[in-house]
Amino acid sequence: MTDKVAKLVIGDQTHEFPVLSGTVGPDVIDIRSLYAKTGMFTYDPGFTSTAACDSAITYIDGDKGELLYRGYPIDQLAEKSNYLEVCYLLLYGELPNKAQMAEFDTLVTRHTMVHEQMHYFYRGFRRDAHPMAVMTGVVGAMAAFYHDSTDITDPQQREIASIRMIAKMPTIAAMAYKYSIGQPFVYPRNDLDFASNFLHMCFSVPAEQFKVNPTIAKAMDLIFTLHADHEQNASTSTVRLAGSSDANPFACIAAGVACLWGPAHGGANEAALNMLKEIGTVDRIPEFIARAKDKNDPFKLMGFGHRVYKNFDPRATVMQATAKEVLDLLGVHNNPTLQVAQALEKIALEDPYFIDRKLYPNVDFYSGIILEAIGFPTSMFTVLFAVARTVGWIAQWKEMIGDPQKKIGRPRQLYNGSPARDYAEITGR
Repeated sequence: MTDKVAKLVIGDQTHEFPVLSGTVGPDVIDIRSLYAKTGMFTYDPGFTSTAACDSAITYIDGDKGELLYRGYPIDQLAEKSNYLEVCYLLLYGELPNKAQMAEFDTLVTRHTMVHEQMHYFYRGFRRDAHPMAVMTGVVGAMAAFYHDSTDITDPQQREIASIRMIAKMPTIAAMAYKYSIGQPFVYPRNDLDFASNFLHMCFSVPAEQFKVNPTIAKAMDLIFTLHADHEQNASTSTVRLAGSSDANPFACIAAGVACLWGPAHGGANEAALNMLKEIGTVDRIPEFIARAKDKNDPFKLMGFGHRVYKNFDPRATVMQATAKEVLDLLGVHNNPTLQVAQALEKIALEDPYFIDRKLYPNVDFYSGIILEAIGFPTSMFTVLFAVARTVGWIAQWKEMIGDPQKKIGRPRQLYNGSPARDYAEITGR
């Protein structure tokens, strides 16, 4: 809180509103009393100038290219931490000590199996269903299987639901993948770390032993870490809005999964790789660059620039080095799609058109390259994003439930429809 006030003059009336300050970031004008004082609302499509909540979880400075989880810079966490430790940090506010980490690791690991009846649930979907369609349905159905952790007024049930969600989401995702390719489900293994276990469930088969490459597992863990939370984005806001009605946590996360599916949000890495495949070969890049520069051409370069980051995406900086490491390890440089990606990246980092407009390769561009190289189809990219983002959604949901200022979300509108009119009988229309 500051002593500053903002003054709004409407006609001959002046109204004052308090100005609030966070620990970092811009001040905000508290307009909760605006309607009571003036009879007016604000108009802010997309809520891009509106703070809808208080939060102590994630901070983004788009101008600086800065992303903090609970105050820790993402580049430090990417270099020194791992996904499960980041999960603990996001959920509880502080990095764990050795004993806390061991206990949390065990807790998550022991909850990775899903109810056996959920296997039958998958068989109700068509084989060619998009894995995100399956994810949305299955995550929502968890409330039917785990109804002993849906009472949001019970702190213990909230905690159990949180652990279950983080632990079971990789299993649910891997099952969606296996079902889509007609292979048997693979059960989780408690002797593997979080990322290795997920890769094992995705790529192993009963017919032969599968060994997870540690470099690939590290890259997967990094992708999870970089996507764990991202402030009040569309899917997180969806989870909070659903949660504001006191819906159960599984329903709230299912709502987040559905929102994430959009190509403008979580589907961006899938869209970026589809674009690379549309370009096809390196020699066609100039043609598509010209189309991107043509204001009259609807073609857009996906995977470049970011709505929030106006300088650079700090996650992309970390991911760039990992992409090179994975490609070198797998020796897939002859892949035409990846060749196009590397050539396009070089152009984007050197071409004045891209530099002036800050159209740098973003995290979706690099994560798509890595996931393609590992062997995931593009239809699974957003699914992996959902696995990573689950902890962020859960942390934000828990924070909202415990907020004494919590209210059910109810945006207002600027109505442009017909004013009140009388019903006319059909014969007189």
